[in-house]
Amino acid sequence: MRHSILAVLVLAGATGLAGCEKLPFGKSSAQETVDRAFQGVNAVDGTGLNDVMLQSADPDEAVRYFQRSAGQEPDRIEFQRGLATSLVRADRTTEAIAAWDKVVAHPDAAPDDRVALADALIRAGEWERAQATLNAVPPTHETFRRYRLEAMIADVNEDWSKADSFYETAVGLTTTPANVLNNWGFSKLTRGEHREAERLFTDAIRQDSSLFTAKNNLMLARSAQGNYALPPIPMTQEERAELLHTLGLAAIKRGDVALGKGLLEDALETHPQHFEAAARALDALGQVASAR
Repeated sequence: MRHSILAVLVLAGATGLAGCEKLPFGKSSAQETVDRAFQGVNAVDGTGLNDVMLQSADPDEAVRYFQRSAGQEPDRIEFQRGLATSLVRADRTTEAIAAWDKVVAHPDAAPDDRVALADALIRAGEWERAQATLNAVPPTHETFRRYRLEAMIADVNEDWSKADSFYETAVGLTTTPANVLNNWGFSKLTRGEHREAERLFTDAIRQDSSLFTAKNNLMLARSAQGNYALPPIPMTQEERAELLHTLGLAAIKRGDVALGKGLLEDALETHPQHFEAAARALDALGQVASAR
């Protein structure tokens, strides 16, 4: 079983540069100024700008920045790390894996770099290599990210006891466990442990009331137990309509067609705008009924 697992600083102020005079080596004066600006930043305050590019910049812009920086100073591992991280953010996973491979081979590589490589490998669906990469991380390196990935791999291998252990450890290593609780709940849901899944999704929502994925998954866990009532959780009017839609479809799938139709009608009426998905589902139900 594989789960999909599973998201600027304007580059150097070059405004006001007059014209685009060509230099002997083929660069414009504007580009030469930008390059010099980055060289100065790298030498004086590279770490601060690196953080800004990783946290705030457009991912593709960050990739270009770190490519330029790594090209100028190829031995500096922070630029290689920045490039690899930015490639992941830009969804350029194949390139990211190659970049992380380079980081891991660097003399100054740290255990976190192998964990980041495993993360990129999981995104690419290379589960066996991801597991081998994590196996090479010292057992004393106990971080939230490491255990979250270990849990995901255990899920793929259907090693449920390990998955539960890793999820529990990961939850204890972060102050923001909502997403990992949601992942753990989904793992329980796929195993058919619906009551436990419901508890975990509820915990995830308690930690982060904006996490709609956990709310939607909670509807699946409740409907699998024949419970189609909306629980008392924070939700907007649009979310309420979406959740009613999920419950309606789940009811129909379980054979509770009349109840499901009523839930879809409620969803259509609740949504602040036209709810196309609910309307299509109701039309399909009508077509099936008329064909009988």
